[in-house]
Amino acid sequence: MKVYKFGGASINSIERIKNTGKIIAEEAPEKLLLVVSAMGKTTNALEKVVEAFYEGRNEDALKLFEQVKENHLKTLKFLMVVGWKQAEDQLKDFFTEIEWMLHDKPVRSFDYYYDQVVCCGELLSTAMVSHYLNEQKVKIKWIDVRDILRTDNNFRDAAIDWAFTETKIRSVVLPFFEEYDVVITQGFIGSTDENESTTLGREGSDFTAAIFANLLPAESVTIWKDVDAVMSADPRLHPNATIIPALSFTEVIEMAYYGAQVIHPKTIKPLQNKDIPLFVKSFLNPSLPGTTISRKLSKNLPPIIVDKASQVLIQFKSKDFSFVEDKPVQQLHELFKQVRIQPNLSQHTAISLLCCFDDKGEKIDQLAADASVIFDVELERNLLLLTVRHYDAETINTLTANKQIVLEQKTQETVQLVLRAG
Repeated sequence: MKVYKFGGASINSIERIKNTGKIIAEEAPEKLLLVVSAMGKTTNALEKVVEAFYEGRNEDALKLFEQVKENHLKTLKFLMVVGWKQAEDQLKDFFTEIEWMLHDKPVRSFDYYYDQVVCCGELLSTAMVSHYLNEQKVKIKWIDVRDILRTDNNFRDAAIDWAFTETKIRSVVLPFFEEYDVVITQGFIGSTDENESTTLGREGSDFTAAIFANLLPAESVTIWKDVDAVMSADPRLHPNATIIPALSFTEVIEMAYYGAQVIHPKTIKPLQNKDIPLFVKSFLNPSLPGTTISRKLSKNLPPIIVDKASQVLIQFKSKDFSFVEDKPVQQLHELFKQVRIQPNLSQHTAISLLCCFDDKGEKIDQLAADASVIFDVELERNLLLLTVRHYDAETINTLTANKQIVLEQKTQETVQLVLRAG
């Protein structure tokens, strides 16, 4: 048994849904657990629905949701031939569930409503793909992952109840494979013990695939993307980026830690624990070998470049020139928890602490205001955080040309530079 995960880009049009169906028909093993994300930019669209609803703009929220509905129904109309009515009925059930909520007034946290609304994207996409594959004579079973994947109630970043989830997978999911070749479910979402929808954090569909692979267990996971393989850098920013044919679990964890948008940071550990290889392949050209991620150590890797734009550097300086250590630092880290933001890079001096963050607007302003009670606070925006693993002097010189290095941190394997435009 294998696990395939398809992201939103792989199903963002009728042609791509059909292409995904072709891959499943031609590439899939005898038994397949299929994890699918929301279609295209659906998650972004649903986020706008939540924002309007939470601000009390119910009419705007309903209009925005109507656009999501129309997009899916239009796609379904031209995708299906015979079974469109049954598929449409299932989609309408999901629509009704969300619309019922959007007529109400928010009385709980934003994160709670975010999860209740945004989870709809995955439910809609998997329903459409399931009905299409069924029409293509694939023996497929659709399941609602919220009945399987139990989480806590930390909305938008829920933690998995592994014991409950394993019991459900073994008692509910595995028996389906006696009758069906493919079981399709949703990535990114789960449910509390009170049947409230939760999400696992953005890009959590990769994590969902890893959870199922670990608990089934599966022989491998394949993540189908719109790139040929894992690259040494974002080719849009670095045209000379090269394909990396093989990576170790450890290397990918390091890349994810520094912000590489390749594999969700939570994804690797469940696979590493069971020694389950992960393949990254192109849904645009399935014949390409892609990248294999496994326990085998990586060798002769090129410099791997991770760019994080829109960074802000904050200096927390002691007000009385005393050392910044112990209690002041503990207070500062407590503020990080309260604001729910963590630095990408931090560095001590005798009387100050320098931290580089993603510039999350209001959160940064709140952090600066709260910290000013304890520290003198200075911040600088519009910076770039550049991380290079397996660096060499030539690469660093090329990447920093015409830029000013504001902060530098270096180990034997990795260099991180906070840069200002020259």
